[in-house]
Amino acid sequence: MPPLSRDQIAMCAARELRDGMYVNLGIGMPTLVANYVPPGITIMLQSENGMLGIGPFPYEGDEDPDLINAGKQTITELPGSSYFSSADSFAMIRGGHIDCAILGAMQVAENGDLANWMIPGKMVKGMGGAMDLVAAAKRVVVMMEHVAKAKGGGAAPGGPATLPGSSPPSQDEKKILKACSLPLTAVRAVHRIITDLAVLDVGPAGLTLVERAPGISVDEIQSKTEPTLIVNGPIPEITFRT
Repeated sequence: MPPLSRDQIAMCAARELRDGMYVNLGIGMPTLVANYVPPGITIMLQSENGMLGIGPFPYEGDEDPDLINAGKQTITELPGSSYFSSADSFAMIRGGHIDCAILGAMQVAENGDLANWMIPGKMVKGMGGAMDLVAAAKRVVVMMEHVAKAKGGGAAPGGPATLPGSSPPSQDEKKILKACSLPLTAVRAVHRIITDLAVLDVGPAGLTLVERAPGISVDEIQSKTEPTLIVNGPIPEITFRT
């Protein structure tokens, strides 16, 4: 079985939503969560560029170029939506009024440390709102691919040497680590990690495996995770509503 798709990861993340929550969705894959809000609940999606009450992405042809989220994607508004300055938006965030922040990551450590804003030596636009969100939100959920796919053209750091003239084997790079190697966004901030292979909870004793993608074994998940996972009995497969 293949790993979960980006939309399936978003469906898993949408299960974190509870009626009445105020939620911020990070740039990239987390924005897909807006399309999978469970029926029967009402949440308010907040964007740090100054909007409360974001709806699903618009259909092609219905886009309003003046209506965008923090990632500059066109969005829709819901009844009761409101608009305000970036200063007011960050006052909401820093004031602890966001119940759940769902965002992407480059690396997460077993103690909940988060690195999601830069790779040394590469040009970046800045940290954005991530630092404020993960410091103040009541719950932080990370969505990401479990490993970074190898791009070839060189051995992985610390990997085995290769014979002259031979091509080094491609190795996926682990993103769930004992300790992050990239600059941190926040320390001990993450509560749950949702990847294309598994759902993991961060706790005082380390990372607990909660669910696994259909057809993906516990051994495979462990082989692609640097810390030793806590496995309490049989681990159920992720299921989706039909």
